[in-house]
Amino acid sequence: MASNLLRLHLLPPSSLHIPHPGNYVKRCFPKQRRLRIRRYCSRRGALVSNSIEISTQSFESAESSIESVKSVTSDKPVLLDVSGMMCGGCVARVKSVLMSDDRVASAVVNMLTETAGVRLKPEVDVVVDVAESLAKRLTESGFEAKRRVSGMGVAENVKKWKEMVSKKEELLVKSRNRVAFAWTLVALCCGSHTSHILHSLGIHIAHGGIWDLLHNSYVKGGLAVGALLGPGRELLFDGVKAFGKRSPNMNSLVGLGSMAAFSISLISLVNPELEWDASFFEEPVMLLGFVLLGRSLEERAKLKASSDMNELLSLISTQSRLVITSSDNNNTAADSVLSSDSICVNVPVDDIRVGDSLLVLPGETFPVDGSVLAGRSVVDESMLTGESLPVFKEEGCSVSAGTINWDGPLRIKASSTGSNSTISKIVRMVEDAQGNAAPVQRLADAIAGPFVYTIMSLSAVTFAFWYYIGSHIFPDVLLNDIAGPDGDPLALSLKLAVDVLVVSCPCALGLATPTAILIGTSLGAKRGYLIRGGDVLERLASIDCVALDKTGTLTEGRPVVSGIASLRYEEQEVLKLAAAVEKTATHPIAKAIVNEAEALNLETPETRGQLTEPGFGTLAEIDGRLVAVGSLEWVSDRFLKKNDSSDMVKLESFLDNKLSSTSSTSRNSKTVVYVGREGEGIIGAIAISDCLRQDAEFTVGRLQEKGIKTVLLSGDREGAVATVAKNVGIESESTNYSLSPEMKFEFISSLQSSGHRVAMVGDGINDAPSLAQADVGIALKIEAQENAASNTASVILVRNKLSHVVDALSLAQATMSKVYQNLAWAIAYNVISIPIAAGVLLPQYDFAMTPSLSGGLMALSSIFVVSNSLLLQLHKSETSGNSL
Repeated sequence: MASNLLRLHLLPPSSLHIPHPGNYVKRCFPKQRRLRIRRYCSRRGALVSNSIEISTQSFESAESSIESVKSVTSDKPVLLDVSGMMCGGCVARVKSVLMSDDRVASAVVNMLTETAGVRLKPEVDVVVDVAESLAKRLTESGFEAKRRVSGMGVAENVKKWKEMVSKKEELLVKSRNRVAFAWTLVALCCGSHTSHILHSLGIHIAHGGIWDLLHNSYVKGGLAVGALLGPGRELLFDGVKAFGKRSPNMNSLVGLGSMAAFSISLISLVNPELEWDASFFEEPVMLLGFVLLGRSLEERAKLKASSDMNELLSLISTQSRLVITSSDNNNTAADSVLSSDSICVNVPVDDIRVGDSLLVLPGETFPVDGSVLAGRSVVDESMLTGESLPVFKEEGCSVSAGTINWDGPLRIKASSTGSNSTISKIVRMVEDAQGNAAPVQRLADAIAGPFVYTIMSLSAVTFAFWYYIGSHIFPDVLLNDIAGPDGDPLALSLKLAVDVLVVSCPCALGLATPTAILIGTSLGAKRGYLIRGGDVLERLASIDCVALDKTGTLTEGRPVVSGIASLRYEEQEVLKLAAAVEKTATHPIAKAIVNEAEALNLETPETRGQLTEPGFGTLAEIDGRLVAVGSLEWVSDRFLKKNDSSDMVKLESFLDNKLSSTSSTSRNSKTVVYVGREGEGIIGAIAISDCLRQDAEFTVGRLQEKGIKTVLLSGDREGAVATVAKNVGIESESTNYSLSPEMKFEFISSLQSSGHRVAMVGDGINDAPSLAQADVGIALKIEAQENAASNTASVILVRNKLSHVVDALSLAQATMSKVYQNLAWAIAYNVISIPIAAGVLLPQYDFAMTPSLSGGLMALSSIFVVSNSLLLQLHKSETSGNSL
């Protein structure tokens, strides 16, 4: 559980000195980024200098302050969840019960977070028993309590992944050792060939001694035994086990080929009267050498392919400093990083609950999402935003798990648990994506399934053909070296049969799709777009039509009130009614109305029976009468009393005059929502302006350059939608307005019915049906919030950049291109190499493979597939050069 419990006695806020943490910075930031950060901080002036000035005033005292956080620790911490506390008296009672235990050295109780932190005396040995005893005493005293136990979420998942990576690295080291051993045996076993090569060059020095020994068949046989029982042992045993389970694999083929070559050589050696050639003892040795070398290179490439995932996991913190402050000092604690009697407990991230207070020191990673309660610092958010410059943080600012605190200590309030933090969700989605196979993988699986049995059958047919038929029809083939010095048809047939077993490569088929999907999804996550699986990648690569929402997608999604008009009421009265109705709505337009009312310090009336109809508006009861806020038609239909058309014209004209006097630019999307009240009809109108995203025009232009049809789907009025469409370059016939969520859904369906493969890009709950219906749903993740859109979508743009739609499409196309290249190579390799290995070129061209050459080609086939997939890491972002 917790490992460090401490009581901190810190100086007042003005005296708290935190160093410029060089050691932390050097560890967490590369040199170039540190230089950029320093230049950036110097440009920010007073805003950041306050934090940095505090850091530089007293380096030595600050360093000791941070060290005190780490050094003043106890080995006996206990953390209890205590419920039932209602007042300060309850807090005092709980503390009294805890302190009455002789094993307790000190205790701090917080009523708001329902937490008690206890530091035990050094002589206490069994912490768990004491914790259970204290929890029981509190429960008996009327305060239900239990020990907070570590969960099995983030920490366990990270541990498992790191253990897996560590295991792969250990296996890679063992694999290298086996390769070194195997190739030493290859060098010795093939030493006799060296003398032949030297003689052909006119060098006659390889005579006598070791050279004669290497020519000895018994020595070659011993080396072959060493290869089979040494570096090749695991491969052979795995192949035999696969045979026993009736599911032979690549190891079965290699093992069968090696044992066949060794067996025929051994029989020839111990039975010289058979007059077989025993000279290919080196074949199983060379075969295993090539195969093990290929496996080692393949494992190295696979480990490199998961490097992006390792980088993501390195951003996850498994430990956090939980701050427990006495309820009596909560107000004081809000003004400082830590109050004088705070207790910090080092706990696993899985133990953190929403609302807990945490301390994050300079150089450390934020363990969970949250908001800053106290302190000032700059934070590296490049993992989420892609922006290399740090972001200044102070009280009230939000922070995300996985980002790095750089300058000063911060106390934050957790807004998510460890497993629900932004970075944890990213990792989880990437893991899930890599587990979802692309439909094209079914082709590879269909081929690879019966592959081994097919190859074994072809091997048997090859042996039978050459032994019983081929050597008689084409007698000249017995003159080839593969038939031995005496032209033995048995040796010829066996070697060709072994060639067929060894040269075939189901591994390349099996690796063709997964390696490309692994790298593609990891690379996407690293760049800020989460793709939920290989099936999504395949669909995304074939998209020929992209449907775009307007508000929050083509526009910034942060609209503001730009004008209010009413013929009967004051503007603030209309705004108050609208804000009251929209208070609990989550749509950006609703937020704009509420924010405007809050900015003017308006008191909104109480509402009852609030009802939201996505895409149309919101309805609520105020002072016994229904009030509706939404589109003109929808609000009008809510009430029996209808407004005169002349009044509506006057209202719209009044609003237009107000807007014309403002400085809003042509890049702003203007939306008008109407306010109606029961018995009166429409009583006012509110204009909402929303600026286009800076990358909206670029994104639409790049999609159109790629030959992808772009359409705009919006529930807004015609004028606002037409303005946005014109600015971004979408043609009028592809612009659709005043659409309900159901109409958007039907429009997507009609596009699909006409043969289009459609991607829908949206951000709100009203887009969820369309995102689900589209071939690929793409959701922008605004302010790291999770909503129905992001839950429904197949692709999530974590950094909230519309231009990442282009990047995601480009990455999907590049990934699927690699998949098809890999499959084409794997299939073509087997189609060409197997007939050649079977001797199809032998009669006419006198060419035949040896088992060792076949093994080398088989290894190279797998290496090619993995290496080709690794080239995806060189894929460049199409928007990297676009300054946004």
